[in-house]
Amino acid sequence: MRDLLPPAVAVAVAGPTDWSGELLPAERAALGDRAVPSRRRDFTAGRVCAHRALAALGRPVTPVPAGADRAPVWPAGVVGAITHTDGYCAAAVARAADLRAVGIDAERHRPLSAGVRRKVCRPDEEADLARLPAGPPWSTVLFSAKETVYKVWYPLVGTWLGFPDARVTLDPDAGTFHAEISPARLAAAPVSDPPSSMTGRFAVDDGLVRTAAVLAHR
Repeated sequence: MRDLLPPAVAVAVAGPTDWSGELLPAERAALGDRAVPSRRRDFTAGRVCAHRALAALGRPVTPVPAGADRAPVWPAGVVGAITHTDGYCAAAVARAADLRAVGIDAERHRPLSAGVRRKVCRPDEEADLARLPAGPPWSTVLFSAKETVYKVWYPLVGTWLGFPDARVTLDPDAGTFHAEISPARLAAAPVSDPPSSMTGRFAVDDGLVRTAAVLAHR
């Protein structure tokens, strides 16, 4: 993830031992005793990475529990995101004084199923994908970009953003994506300044699709 984010963002990627690392008491309480092993591993790796990213930012080790919506609860003055997929986990954080929001996502390098693709891709996006050169599974890059867009949107707005609510275009040559939020979703936002668009970066390597975006202060 480091290669996709600006210097103001601190990034940590999980190593082999991080999936069974130590949680802080507030994090263990947020995870609960009934979490299945896969959820426990993912949650643990995410929090270990979050601690390391916060330390790289010069922040003390602080619990990063999960809210009722299961999103990370960052310490005051920090914005960030966590992603995990099969065998990969990363956390990215920044000072809220430097950036409004950070989003990251990682997915395994494989095409979306037909059913998932119908839910994720708008008709205009499908037309765009059909014109892209042969290469990686572009629908998966699009899916990952939309996940990143949601992680930027949700902490600022606090409402759901569905797949059709973000119109995403990919630029394979530049390794970037651009998202435009639908006017209807913007009009329904309960805040006065929802992000109407954002640009991020993507990479496809080592069996992974990775995407990231940040939102600067106006």
